[in-house]
Amino acid sequence: MRELTDEAAAIAQRLGGVVLRDHGGGFGAATVALHRISAENAAGDPGAAITAAHTITPASLPTVERRCRCFTDVATAYAHWGRREQALQALLKAERLSPEETHTRPAVRALVSGLLVGARTTPAFHALATRCAIT
Repeated sequence: MRELTDEAAAIAQRLGGVVLRDHGGGFGAATVALHRISAENAAGDPGAAITAAHTITPASLPTVERRCRCFTDVATAYAHWGRREQALQALLKAERLSPEETHTRPAVRALVSGLLVGARTTPAFHALATRCAIT
């Protein structure tokens, strides 16, 4: 997996900018970094996911959906790392960008539900859960 994302990053660097497709998405260094965050989460390495997140500026991603996805993937990494407050802050950033994406995405709802169960929660967690229609 890392070899493939390294190869994609090298190709993106050679291309220089974002190659846009008709639907508004694109391929470039930022989108490769976004996929690296997701891949590191899937591989079970939240530290590597956070390291990958530090290489990207979410505003450089070509769509709101991808910027939101960046923050939710970062939240997932922080949650797996046991850093609940940082996970919440990332989720709140995603929510500010796109409440619809944050409130309705099944993976986000599952993440919020899991964070509610694990330990003491704050009013901010409960408010986010309410906005996600999690009771």
